Amino acid sequence: MTPLAALKALGDADKAAEMARYHKAKREYLGVSVPRIDALCKEWRAERDIDGRVALAAELWDSDIHEGRVAAAKLLTQARMKPDDAVWQEICRWVPMFDAWAIADHACSAGSRRLVAEPARLDQIEGWTRDENMWVRRAALVMTLPWSKQPHPSPEVLARRERILGWAAGYVGDHNWFIQKSVGWWLRSLSKHDPARVEAFVAEYGERMKPFAAREALRNIRRQ
Repeated sequence: MTPLAALKALGDADKAAEMARYHKAKREYLGVSVPRIDALCKEWRAERDIDGRVALAAELWDSDIHEGRVAAAKLLTQARMKPDDAVWQEICRWVPMFDAWAIADHACSAGSRRLVAEPARLDQIEGWTRDENMWVRRAALVMTLPWSKQPHPSPEVLARRERILGWAAGYVGDHNWFIQKSVGWWLRSLSKHDPARVEAFVAEYGERMKPFAAREALRNIRRQ
């Protein structure tokens, strides 16, 4: 049985219809839960080297089936992968095709591990912040979330964090809901470790942000 056939064999028509209504993107849905996709991906990773995983991920992504794209991302979500240039290139190939938050977030989770492994790739991400495609611009913040999470950042990490906050500052005038949500999400994550920096950001840019995004940024701080 091929990997795609294995996914289809787990399908649930009722759940698929429910998922189609929820996610709204026009593609085929099988009705397979993420934990079941995870279990399959663990088997597939064990059976293949990195090149084999990349090839399978490309095949699953190009199926344009919701669960196929989730599986593609899960297949390449791994902290240690060497060499990983082909993995990074495949993930970058997907980014312009993002059209729904769930698939985009799974793919960004895979991409974030490749960024942490090679921070010089932030130079490429910076180009995404100026892309006409909203999903590409959003990916620049979602994929860089690891830099919001270090409790004791080194000077190098702080410099990267400030660089990404500069991108977020450039987004505050963009009132697309998903862009505003990504700014609020990044800041909320950072607020767990550097609330003062988040408060300073909102003090400077909050009037240009959508109110819900500013509230999201400060949510954890206001609970303290």
